[in-house]
Amino acid sequence: MKIICIGRNYADHAKELNNPVPEAPLLFMKPSTALLTEGKPFYHPDFSSNIHYELEVVLKICKNGKAIQPQFAATYFEEVGLGIDFTARDLQDVCKQKGHPWEIAKAFDHSAVVGQFVSKTSMPSGHIRFQLIKNGIVVQDGNTEDLIFSFEYLISYISRFFTLQTGDLIFTGTPAGVGKIAIGDRLEGVLEGEKILECEIK
Repeated sequence: MKIICIGRNYADHAKELNNPVPEAPLLFMKPSTALLTEGKPFYHPDFSSNIHYELEVVLKICKNGKAIQPQFAATYFEEVGLGIDFTARDLQDVCKQKGHPWEIAKAFDHSAVVGQFVSKTSMPSGHIRFQLIKNGIVVQDGNTEDLIFSFEYLISYISRFFTLQTGDLIFTGTPAGVGKIAIGDRLEGVLEGEKILECEIK
């Protein structure tokens, strides 16, 4: 099982971090050890003092595929969910300054929180609204109509380089509003008005 993530797929998020808007999807990956499910708590690691939440719509791949054409890409996922891409921003900044890969900032243990999945047929076509609530306050409010690269384009693009397999997860990018977590925080992910993700920071 692979966790494939897309960076800077919402223009407002790219701008808030002073990053250029990409001309092609920006891909990175997390290992299976990054996965955190079933509402389990996230234990703040000691190697970072500035871990950020990034809420994203997640696609669950339902069949194997390679070099998938865009017109067929929608058949490769049947469920969508929400995930939090935890990012050690202080480590990431150092890696970027040195031109190094981001793995230690993005792919550490339990850095990919995933909630429940729902059928994509229950979602509006092309404009799914999702929110992250931190300690009772909405901090991210996104809509997939603002994606730079659509779900279908991402699946087609990714499959040019990596064979997609049943169970793979694609984190499709985060909207503006990312911010720092602290021990004691409670994060909730809401998809079209339904809470499908919970995570407590310990």
